[in-house]
Amino acid sequence: MYTGEARFCSKDGTQLVEIAPAPAAAAAGSTQIRQAVKPPPSGTDPAKTLRNQTLDSRYQVVRKLGEGGMSFVYEAKDIATGESVAVKIMTPKLAQDKTAAERLRREAGLAMRLDHLNICRILRLGETPEGLIYLVMPLLKGELLSDKEVREGPVPLEVGVPIMKQVCEALSFAHEHGIVHRDLKPENIFLVPDAAGQVKAVVTDFGLAKEKRAGPGMAKLTATGIILGTPEFMSPEQIRGRQLDGRSDVYALGLVAYEMFTGRLPFEGKSAQDMMIARLRGQPLPLRKARADLEFSPQFEKALMKAIEADPGDRYQTARELGEALEAASAGGGLMSKLKGKLF
Repeated sequence: MYTGEARFCSKDGTQLVEIAPAPAAAAAGSTQIRQAVKPPPSGTDPAKTLRNQTLDSRYQVVRKLGEGGMSFVYEAKDIATGESVAVKIMTPKLAQDKTAAERLRREAGLAMRLDHLNICRILRLGETPEGLIYLVMPLLKGELLSDKEVREGPVPLEVGVPIMKQVCEALSFAHEHGIVHRDLKPENIFLVPDAAGQVKAVVTDFGLAKEKRAGPGMAKLTATGIILGTPEFMSPEQIRGRQLDGRSDVYALGLVAYEMFTGRLPFEGKSAQDMMIARLRGQPLPLRKARADLEFSPQFEKALMKAIEADPGDRYQTARELGEALEAASAGGGLMSKLKGKLF
């Protein structure tokens, strides 16, 4: 420990960083205390080496939970509350891109306004001493919708429709606050079971969200938004790089629901690019043809297929309308019959 104006360790030259003084020292008017923090080995990605570090003197990193193309996710302990949280660290490449970093900070700030039961809220936006941007969120315990689909296959209507209804409520809340998700997919829907065995759907990753009525500055930051979504679930207008509103999320959720109930997407292609072209030029595979062992009711098929109309004006105009339509169409089971003896 060092006090005064010391900037480097007298033993090995390690750079010193300021830490909060102890209460007694603070009361006595002590100068700021400094301690040595050794940098990670040369060539090591600092986003990969956060275990046992403490961020902002508050979040003690416990273990790495996973990683993706743009971030690493860690479990951490909030020292102030004792609760476990999730910390998403953006990759150095993203943090070093000034335009991308500015967009992330702005959009994370927008997402922090989303306080809803079915939305994973961003609790804090911070930055490490190495300049890495991180987001703190509640630690969800459950599984991703994508993992459930891989493990169990297509989801029964009596399970899937309530999940979709909750996601629709989350999106409706976000849209009413001027925020569009833009990257809705099964990997961004978390299923959290409660004590009674009921499943709560939580929409995550509003990091790509933006204001619907963006000003010139925001429009500039999101000008390359076409590459920010997931190709398999992009709406036609997003593929074309046009301005988006909540109806783009309705389209993406329609694709999510289609895949959840059938185990496949309604557009085929050998690559993500082929599938995007099919969405621009082709017609979706009718729901009743997507699975040979089931025959969906005309009402349910009509309700779901309306969500993935190519023209935004032909879709449900709000996510809440989609949720209500799916719920009403499935009231009688949503199926005309159970074929080949397979229960659904």
